[in-house]
Amino acid sequence: MLVIMAKAPRLGEVKTRLARSLSPEAITAFYCCLLHDTLALARSLNNVEVAIMCPGSDVNELARLAGSEARVVAQKGEGLAAGLTSVFAHFAQGHQSDGRQRLVIAFNSDSPHLPRSVLEAAFETLAAHDVVVGPTHDGGYYLVGAKAYHTALFAGDGMGTSSALERLLSRARAIELSVGFVDSFYDIDVDDDLTRLAEELRLAPARAPRTAAWLKDWELAAAQLRTGTGEL
Repeated sequence: MLVIMAKAPRLGEVKTRLARSLSPEAITAFYCCLLHDTLALARSLNNVEVAIMCPGSDVNELARLAGSEARVVAQKGEGLAAGLTSVFAHFAQGHQSDGRQRLVIAFNSDSPHLPRSVLEAAFETLAAHDVVVGPTHDGGYYLVGAKAYHTALFAGDGMGTSSALERLLSRARAIELSVGFVDSFYDIDVDDDLTRLAEELRLAPARAPRTAAWLKDWELAAAQLRTGTGEL
């Protein structure tokens, strides 16, 4: 089970740290592309069920966006810690229909450029550990998986900060869970991430085609603005 942590693409509510370089309307359009490509990446995995976990107020909008290929579930409580707790409380119960233990991975909605092989490796790693983590370069994590629901694993403090990974690992050690890792990666939070993603997708647009097309148009508009021939 791969569960995407998402929000409805509303003005001023997603990717707000990109506001220095993008208008609220542009951020919302960009986030839609990220989410569409993330869903496509998730659905490309073999024999993996896909779901979305989101705030209750976002369920209907995200269900329309996701279509019939991903279940959309409302989290209990507010914030990312509550969302992650809800993922494993809801999905990491019991076993699969074939009798195997259920493997559940929560994945962010802004890393559609992640190689599919990394997600495949995450499931393989989780099969051999209690928890799997995909670290980000800024001290957080872009995915976390577990075989069971652990009430203490996601405390509310430190989520979304540079110490988020450290705090998660500390809690995992405290309840004696084994942790495996997959490759470090980056998600899209600040201007430098946006620039890096644009450069990578310029060379390999098939990795996230909607996002690549949006970034190509954005770079063209930015270039025209710099030369006085257009507007963003």
